Formats: sequence, structure tokens, C-alpha cells
Amino acid sequence: MHSTKSFNQHPLNAHHLAVMSYVQVCDVGGGTGFCTLGVVETINPKNVTLIDQSPHQLAKAKAKPALKDVTIMEGDAEDLPFATDSFDRYVSAGSIEYWPEPQRGITEAYRVTKPGGIACIIGPVHPTHPLSRFFADCWMLFPKESEYMDWFTKAGFTDVKITRIGPKWYRGVRRHG
Repeated sequence: MHSTKSFNQHPLNAHHLAVMSYVQVCDVGGGTGFCTLGVVETINPKNVTLIDQSPHQLAKAKAKPALKDVTIMEGDAEDLPFATDSFDRYVSAGSIEYWPEPQRGITEAYRVTKPGGIACIIGPVHPTHPLSRFFADCWMLFPKESEYMDWFTKAGFTDVKITRIGPKWYRGVRRHG
């Protein structure tokens, strides 16, 4: 996934993940902390937890000065080591396509998000072009929008919305992807 700072800030703002400095935020599958950098621009880093299963990615996150006060830990998106209702906001950007069982991961998102909290998962959608679909199916999970909706509603989420994001040149262009 190619991302820029403005690209990653869009979903954070659109889903109100960066609205209050005192909320508790969990960035699941946060890897190098790219998305977390956007979160800590508004949220007190001491209130942010970044979790990922890759120690190599986490080492890169730990090396970033802006993330020095973030709790950075190794863990599994499908088996989060947190109590129920631990976070006001849950974000996962560019991780779901690597989860063996996305339904388990989204159920975990629901479990750790407080009632009234907001969860935002940013992931790819299934390509429409047959050749793109063939290659996409060879190496990564590219769910259909209906699968995302099913996973969220089965987990217990209500008021589920899908927001399409991407580079401005790609908006509305589905013939190649």
C-alpha cells in the first residue's frame, strides 16, 4: 500500500478518530507506526497503544521520536491482550489483509472498543478487473465491501459505514482495480 501523510489523515478525520486529546486509542497492526504518527498529532501519545505481531516493524516504530510515549507492544490482532471495553477508538490501517481470520479480528475490535466508541479499519477491496482479481487473489486478502459489512455487523457493530479513500487521481476509477 502506498500512503502519504494526507492520505492517512483522511480516514482518521473522517471517522472522528482524532477528536479529543484524552481518549484511549489502539492502533492494531500498526507496524512501523505510520498511522500512529497521525493519531499522536491530536491524541496524547501516553493514551495511544500500538500493537503488531512483527518485532522488526515494531523496532522501526520504537525508533521514531514522536512515538516515544506510545505504548508499543507485540501481539495478535485476532487475540488482543486487552480487557473488554479498553479503548475509545480503535484503528487498523493496512493490516486486515494479513489476518488469517478477519472475522476474529473485527470481533476483537468490537470487544476492546468501549460502548459509544469508534472503530475504523482501513483495508483494500476486491478488484473489479478480472486480471487484477486473479493476481490479488494469489497473494492477499481483498474482501468485497459486502464481506466487510457482514464482518462488522456479525461482530456487533451498528451504524457501519464504508468510506472509499485513495489518491485523488484514482477516485471513481474502478476499471483497473
